[in-house]
Parts: sequence; C-alpha cells; structure tokens
Amino acid sequence: MAGEKKAGFSTPYFLVDENRLLHNLEILKQVSQQAECKILLAQKAFSMFSVYPLLRKYLAGTTASGLYEARLGYEEFEKETHVFSPAYTEEEFQGLLQYADHMIFNSPKQVRKFAQRAKAAGKEVGLRVNPECSTQEGHAIYDPCSPGSRLGTTLGNFEEELVSMLDGLHFHTLCESTSYDLERTLAEVERRFGRFLPHVKWLNMGGGHLMTRKGYDVEHLIALLKGFKERYPNLELIMEPGSAFAWQTGFLLTTVVDIVENHGIKTAIIDASF
Repeated sequence: MAGEKKAGFSTPYFLVDENRLLHNLEILKQVSQQAECKILLAQKAFSMFSVYPLLRKYLAGTTASGLYEARLGYEEFEKETHVFSPAYTEEEFQGLLQYADHMIFNSPKQVRKFAQRAKAAGKEVGLRVNPECSTQEGHAIYDPCSPGSRLGTTLGNFEEELVSMLDGLHFHTLCESTSYDLERTLAEVERRFGRFLPHVKWLNMGGGHLMTRKGYDVEHLIALLKGFKERYPNLELIMEPGSAFAWQTGFLLTTVVDIVENHGIKTAIIDASF
C-alpha cells in the first residue's frame, strides 16, 4: 500500500549513499584544488540540505535562482551565497540583500536598475553574457545560446560603460556537458568578451559540468582551466555544477500500489508515479 514502511521510512523517499556522494565530492575537490577554481553547489539541481554539512567541507558556497533558494543556502550552508535571476522584482531584490554575497544580472537594464544599490550594500555584482555558442543538439527551446534566447547579454547588446560597475562576468550555456564543450564555449567567450576580462575580478562559468560522470576527462578540464587562468591571472574562476554532486549517488524508494494490464502490457502503479 502507499506509504509502506521501509527501513523505518514511509515511501516515497530518496536514499543517498554517502560513500557514492563522497566519491563525487573528491573529484570536485581535485578540480577545485588543482585548477585553483571555486566550486559552488547549484541548489536548483540538488538541494538536499540534510547533506549540506558534508558538502560544506568541500565547497565554497551555493548558488540560487531566487529569494527562497538564497535563504536556504544562507541559512543551511552558511558559506557564500550567489544569486542569478533573469529579472529581479523590487521586492525580491530587497529580500535578497539579506542573503546574497554575489548578485548576477541578466541585462544592462537590470544592472543600471539595481547594481549601485547592491554594491552599496557590500555585494559583488556580475552580468550574465551570452557567447552565442550552442553545444546542445535537439533542445533549442532549452538552449541559452539559441537565437532569441532571453538568457544572457550578447556582445551586440553589451554596454561597455557598465564594465566599471561590474565585479565579474557569468555565462551558463552547458547541460550535463563535457570539458570539450566547455573548451569550445570558453574560446567563444574569450573571442567576444576577452577585452573586458582584464577589468573584472571573476568569471563564473555556470553549471552543466558533469565531471563525475564516467568517461568525463577531468584532466583535460583541469588543464583547460589552468591555461585560461594563465592568460587572465586577475580572474578568480567559479563553477556551479548541479547534477555532478548527486550523479548516481542513490535511489528513489517507492511502493507498488497496483499492477494493471492492458493488451498484455503490465504497468506498475507506484506511490510516486507509474
């Protein structure tokens, strides 16, 4: 029946294997230390705050896409809190000032509207850029670099006079991608926005780096980041993986409530879906 007790818990629930999680965290730690980059937890992909005390030992902080994610990271992770939103409302912006350390804006208009107040409150300010370099196939509607995307400022819409207001630049164009996808993207970021990089303190490379997946070339990633850092020694490099933390670390435990059959096809109805 639904909600059946298993190992003292009512289904459905997620079971995370701590040893598998630690395996992933050690890979992330290797990248962070050898490439001298900062790695943050993207909470929109993994926000099981019961394991935050463990993750806190390996990571610099969290990222959020809104007020309540930012509050979760601030209160439960207790390290840096970075926030990006396609557009902030006045009410949300005021709330985020309580929790955020870095605030990233999506457009020059949002920078002009909020950046000065954010900096006056001691926050670091960034702008999301769009390198117009697609690495995803068959998912144009989800591709931040597809023509007409609302996400990130293209070079054609970049306002150079705003650079003096920025602490950093941000891009997020990958999805469960390889280090070679990042290499292509970084080359395009450098080609389009490279002249601005010496004038900011950090470059946030967003998420989508599935470095804990079997076959991912971790050594290539480390070499890529180190090479980029040599060209721009002024930059702190930041990454925001999400799926990489929980990748193949556990299970969804459910109970079969019923089994139905139609034309010889049997379907198990479980207390999570079917």
